[in-house]
Amino acid sequence: MAKRITIYILAAMILGILVGFGLNQTITDPSAIATITDALSILTGLFLKLIKMIIAPLVFATLVGGIAHMGDRSALGRMGARTIGWFLLASVVSITLGLMFVNIIRPGVGLGLPLPPVNEANGLAQAHFVLKEFILDLVPSSIFDALAKNAILQIVVFATFAGVACTAIGDKAEPIVKAMDSLAQLMLTITDYVMRLAPIAVFAAVTSAVFKEGLGILWTFGYFMGGFYLALAVLWAILFGVAVVAVGAGRAKDLFRFIRAPFLIAFSTASSEAAFPRTLEALEDFGVPPRVAGFVLPLGYSFNLDGSMMYCSFATMFIAQAYGIHLSFTQQATMLLLLMVTSKGIASVPRASLVVISSTLATFHIPEAGLLLILAVDQFLDMGRTGTNVIGNAVASTLVAKWEGILGTSKTAATRTTAAA
Repeated sequence: MAKRITIYILAAMILGILVGFGLNQTITDPSAIATITDALSILTGLFLKLIKMIIAPLVFATLVGGIAHMGDRSALGRMGARTIGWFLLASVVSITLGLMFVNIIRPGVGLGLPLPPVNEANGLAQAHFVLKEFILDLVPSSIFDALAKNAILQIVVFATFAGVACTAIGDKAEPIVKAMDSLAQLMLTITDYVMRLAPIAVFAAVTSAVFKEGLGILWTFGYFMGGFYLALAVLWAILFGVAVVAVGAGRAKDLFRFIRAPFLIAFSTASSEAAFPRTLEALEDFGVPPRVAGFVLPLGYSFNLDGSMMYCSFATMFIAQAYGIHLSFTQQATMLLLLMVTSKGIASVPRASLVVISSTLATFHIPEAGLLLILAVDQFLDMGRTGTNVIGNAVASTLVAKWEGILGTSKTAATRTTAAA
């Protein structure tokens, strides 16, 4: 099923590019464009809402059940420390790579495009990291409110308490743990049904993006986009190299093969949520225990956005270069530290990367109107950074499972072993 979904998604992406380009070349009436894109957005929006319907109960059930199955509360603390430690290291690497490549390639120098006036509004609400608000927002005022809002980090906090409490009361929690396991299986079965709509949603999303912007916009910003995707490719290579060191070349190839489908879903829809259930299944098939994937993945949604963090540093420096503003090494090091914090604080904000960039521009006195330069191609860039987030979280889950000594064999490997016997 997973292989067929991958093929269907690839076909839908190609068909979407062709249809979108055809519509872009033949329809120029603004009202007709708005009508068609609105109709296409229904398909994409419906798919994403179906996914959001699954996320909260799936995260809650897998995390409570996973922690309860651990039994040893000290193991939870150890796994949590290893997870956060890797997230911090990955954050430093991704932001540094973004700064390094934008300084080498310098895509904003000699851009050849009219720059937006420095006082022009970019249309984004300002959001600034406030430590007090961030800490208070970790704890839900009601678990039902957190579930209703898909507030992943709040769900993780409550589910962690619930899982630890289950281990504390022992056998009395057995009915609850069984219920959580059953709920997780139910959500994954629903996921299988929803994923059958993924190629349709991908087709609609790609068609709409190419129809509105046209392929010409890719040529105009080709150097900027090419530089960013080159930096992403290097980050992918580093993540693959880390996986090779941790589990060996053969298993690393298996991992990337297993997460191919969720990567394509995230890439084509520019939604990490859309890929979450399939990533969870792919990691389980690879051999990562559900209790590990169910713990690491939700945390990754707020603390391990590798592609998004790289984009924040890359895009901020691009805008500074476009306006001829030089930032010293010290200032860029300060930017790295700032992005380390702010990228965690507003991960649930819609178009979070743009909001983080906007606040970073203001901090370094770079015209915030420069954000208008990248809005036209943000959808195409969002695809790359969202897909990268999936890869980063999959590698993180694998590493934690390996460090815990509980990484199992993949279904493919198990099948081969059985056949050989």
